[in-house]
Amino acid sequence: MAGVQDQLEIKFRLTDGSDIGPKSFPAATTVVNLKESILAQWPKEKDNGPRTVKDVKLICAGRVLENNKTVAECRSPLCDVPGGVTTMHVVVQPPSQEKGIAKALGGVATVLRYALRSVVQQNAMPPQLGS
Repeated sequence: MAGVQDQLEIKFRLTDGSDIGPKSFPAATTVVNLKESILAQWPKEKDNGPRTVKDVKLICAGRVLENNKTVAECRSPLCDVPGGVTTMHVVVQPPSQEKGIAKALGGVATVLRYALRSVVQQNAMPPQLGS
């Protein structure tokens, strides 16, 4: 009986409402292993899927789960129903390269704003007397 309690039935709810699973995982399974399972089972027909475990966030009972925690450590009385299925929500973050591009573009926009402000201020100044 203890072996059954050491297993947890988990399904992963994607942002479009579809699910991966349910599948049984040992309580000692780490969150990073769950993410690897999601990557392996990700539906091929879905666009913008995660490329690495770093692209995936798992949320259970309103908490973002940490990679180094085990399923047993993440259990919550809110979603831990004996014999039930635990639903974890999957959020896919944009790949870090896209984040870097967005950050770079934000920096370019800031530089352009300052440059434009400087030009406007120079053109708005009254002409010098005696010029």
